[in-house]
Amino acid sequence: LMYTTNPIESYHRMIRKVTKTKGAFSSENAILKQVYLAIMNAQTRWNGQIFHWSAIQNDLNAYFSDRIK
Repeated sequence: LMYTTNPIESYHRMIRKVTKTKGAFSSENAILKQVYLAIMNAQTRWNGQIFHWSAIQNDLNAYFSDRIK
């Protein structure tokens, strides 16, 4: 949970790579399709486990018990 910026930056880099390598798109719909396909492809790689998630979840529940249901 402490390393949330790495996946976010990776996601943004992946989107930039998809949109920047193509010189021009024929329409806005074409861009949306490319980004959608890139996201679907990335989801297959993002199925990893978070290290010590149960301990992190317990700490979050202790600090933010009024926000987490």
